Amino acid sequence: MAEIRRVGVVGAGLMGSGIAQVSAGAGYETVVREVEQGFLDRGMARITKTLDRAVAKDKLGAAERDAAVGRLHPTLDLADFAECDLVIEAITENLGAKHELFGALGEVCGESAVFASNTSSLSITELAARTDRPDRFVGLHFFSPVPVMPLVEVIRCGQTSDETFDCAFAFAESLGKSPIACGDNTGFVVNRLLVPYMLDAIRAYESGVASIPDIDKGLRLGCGYPMGPFTLGDFVGLDTLYHITGIMYEEYKEARFASPPLLRRMHLAGYHGRKTGKGFYDYSGDEPVVSDFVK
Repeated sequence: MAEIRRVGVVGAGLMGSGIAQVSAGAGYETVVREVEQGFLDRGMARITKTLDRAVAKDKLGAAERDAAVGRLHPTLDLADFAECDLVIEAITENLGAKHELFGALGEVCGESAVFASNTSSLSITELAARTDRPDRFVGLHFFSPVPVMPLVEVIRCGQTSDETFDCAFAFAESLGKSPIACGDNTGFVVNRLLVPYMLDAIRAYESGVASIPDIDKGLRLGCGYPMGPFTLGDFVGLDTLYHITGIMYEEYKEARFASPPLLRRMHLAGYHGRKTGKGFYDYSGDEPVVSDFVK
């Protein structure tokens, strides 16, 4: 397997742009692709803003920022991934869309290229089985915000070769991340433990145990968590959380993975958290307050 020199990232949303940023910052020529110019422009603007902020805080030199930006190659054309040694998928959590993407990439990329998915919950085995290189397929699950969060889950399935897994693990380390090895179970390590905790917090509120701010405060001050479960849910995106619960419940058929009624209603109403301005909290003012949907 060739040394990784050129990295491709499919998707320039919050996760994809973060992955592209840390890849370019670590010295890799990085191709980042979106399906529409507007999405691509927003992703690149997000990267530039984050790097500029790091320079302003003296966490990064201006020359380092400029070098990282110079290694980024935005595109709308999958053909530009032809010379990539590693391609990381960071698109929507839709199995059909991912299958279609990896099929197209198989026709473009060299046979030695490694494919990886940033999925947070879908089966790596199922994704790999629909490609032309299941032995060179692996999960690389980054955490948001990617430039800040140190963890990467590296997931292998039954088809993943030792060489591929070792290559992906070493790549994560080269980004300055702290990877952990995971088997291919839905939710991997973090979401398998984190999602039921977040859902239990919603059920506790539904049952009248305490208010949303007090549950958040209790978990922050009582358990030392950096943010409470409702603040975290708004940050992750309540639409994303809802879709993950569906995938995990379908896999395990356990009540602890089932979406609470309140989460389903908030998803249907478009209260998706910070991305829409309202979730469990309303972010339209100077400070977040409990949103009208859950008062």
